[in-house]
Amino acid sequence: MTQSTLAVNPQPLGIFPLPAGYLLLPPVEGVADVQSTLMQGQIPDHCPESLAFFRLALDGDIDAAYRALAADDSLEAAYNRFVLKSSPEDYATLRRIFKGELRQLLDVAAYTIGYLAMPPRRGEAQDECLALIIMTHATDALERDDGARAIELLTEAADLCRTISPLFAAQIIGTLAQTKYNYHGPDFTLIQLYQDALKLLESSSLAETRAEMWLNLGIVYHDLSSGRRGALLEAVKCYQSALSTFVRDKHPEPYALAQSNLGLAYLSMPLQEAGDQLRMAIAVQSLREALEVYTPETHPEQWASAQLNLANAYQYLPSTHPEENLMQAVDLYEEVLTFRSRSRDPLGYARVLANQGNALAHLGIFDHAVPKLEEARTIFAAHGETDAALSITTLLQQAHFNTNGTNGHGTL
Repeated sequence: MTQSTLAVNPQPLGIFPLPAGYLLLPPVEGVADVQSTLMQGQIPDHCPESLAFFRLALDGDIDAAYRALAADDSLEAAYNRFVLKSSPEDYATLRRIFKGELRQLLDVAAYTIGYLAMPPRRGEAQDECLALIIMTHATDALERDDGARAIELLTEAADLCRTISPLFAAQIIGTLAQTKYNYHGPDFTLIQLYQDALKLLESSSLAETRAEMWLNLGIVYHDLSSGRRGALLEAVKCYQSALSTFVRDKHPEPYALAQSNLGLAYLSMPLQEAGDQLRMAIAVQSLREALEVYTPETHPEQWASAQLNLANAYQYLPSTHPEENLMQAVDLYEEVLTFRSRSRDPLGYARVLANQGNALAHLGIFDHAVPKLEEARTIFAAHGETDAALSITTLLQQAHFNTNGTNGHGTL
């Protein structure tokens, strides 16, 4: 028995995470209602027994999904079993049996698993099936570091299924935007791409996919802000939208990234309004949340960045007890200095020293502030950072002025 075309169209390919994103719906009674629900990115409340495998796969119970297909001798069931639990022997057997789109989708799964070195040919595939095949070619282009070709292919794939499978198109558009960002950096076209993807996802139940889009859109706004308040506020809205879904226990990595970026966005805004003082307090809380995930052992670079930003926030946080905040900042800077290497990252090391020296000077602890500022100035001067060196010279002059007659302590 052979089969060349899929009996159910369209298929919810690419909408859900793998392996469910590769599963096929068979032509059984009740499939139309389940198909409609899945195409909207929703998990059906009730499935016919013949479609229980799909619900089980969506719930992450792969073994149970595989067992639910055991007695089904249809070609779709054979393909779905391969997607759930594959072997090279099964691939060789099924490839002799399958024809047309079913064989091409088998090859897509085999390429994804690593059984094939090259993506499958397009053949006579159409719509979402063709888009899925084109996605494998985009993956191949990225593995060869051919960003231009990958962008071209992703654009084609998104256009192919925008009408027939808008949720699949949305995820392709998100991948397209991320690929453009990785190869060309942030630009305003990425904002439009992410907004298009979010609009397509609007009525779906794909909350985590939507949250990831919001996070990436926030990063683009943030990168393009150049300190402009309007763009930073847009970034903040995006991060907050992402955090309405991402929680620390279930999504630690994106949660920490969104919290860290949210804190930094608030810190980057000029203090112009009374409400900005509240934003500084939110920045501190956000960075603390990020540091619940980031540790020196697990995420050294992210930890150092969040720790440094938290120290900066404490240094400028409006308070009735500024000395306490400054002391916290000094301690946080010291922790970062134990991680930062002067030989590996001299300018980064110097910036932390300068910030710590400034905090110590504001506390009036000039005997500790001066040597740190002098070391930072030496590093900046040695690396051609003239403006930074001059600004520290000004701080040192003020410190020396206030030190006279204070035995090393005074006020800046």
